[in-house]
Amino acid sequence: MKDWTLVYKTPIHSRAEIVRGVLMDREIEAVIINKKDSTLHISHGLIEVMVPNKYTIEAKKIVEDEIKFE
Repeated sequence: MKDWTLVYKTPIHSRAEIVRGVLMDREIEAVIINKKDSTLHISHGLIEVMVPNKYTIEAKKIVEDEIKFE
């Protein structure tokens, strides 16, 4: 995806959805790219949240400062 930047990755789909939702609420376009291998019976691969390059700094700051999974 040219002109898009990875801002978050996780093996847990629900966490990627939460991150995407928070970014969308802040009017930052975000998409989820599922790189898990669905042919394997084990969890293998990651789910990535990507944003347009122009939002990279703002999105990374939101992810790092405001979204916590504990």
